[in-house]
Amino acid sequence: MKKFLNGSLFLIMAITCCGQLFAQDNKKDKIKDLVATQSYVFKAQTALPMSGRTRQLTSEYEVKVAKDSVITYLPYFGRAYTAPLDPSKGGIQFTSRKFDYTVNNGKKGGWNIQISPKDADDVRQMVLMLSEDGYGTLQVSSNNRQPIMFNGYITEREPRKQK
Repeated sequence: MKKFLNGSLFLIMAITCCGQLFAQDNKKDKIKDLVATQSYVFKAQTALPMSGRTRQLTSEYEVKVAKDSVITYLPYFGRAYTAPLDPSKGGIQFTSRKFDYTVNNGKKGGWNIQISPKDADDVRQMVLMLSEDGYGTLQVSSNNRQPIMFNGYITEREPRKQK
């Protein structure tokens, strides 16, 4: 009876471990597919300005990436060299349809993704350093502001709704 219990316990542990490994491989494959198809959303959780303190973000801030567009809705904390004429245009908010998108392999796995919008007024470049698990750091460089970084993760983009 004792051998049966030990054998059953071993079998349950082996199945659990294999299931976890399989789930991790599935997640890495899913992240790899999202990057390859250029269809994902970066969800920002933390803002790291060049000056000032780190801020936990409590609202939904994100960058939606697709083959034909990049839609950015992020906050900004830091020094701006020129103020926007429209006060409602605070933060980093733009939609770009003309942009360069480059993906390079990271040193320890993962990817370095560079997005250079050509039709955004202020943002010069965004660099997303992404791990195989989907967690990453986004650095935004602007023409009229200090750079800012965001920590977060990527997730699958919701399908567009047909009208």
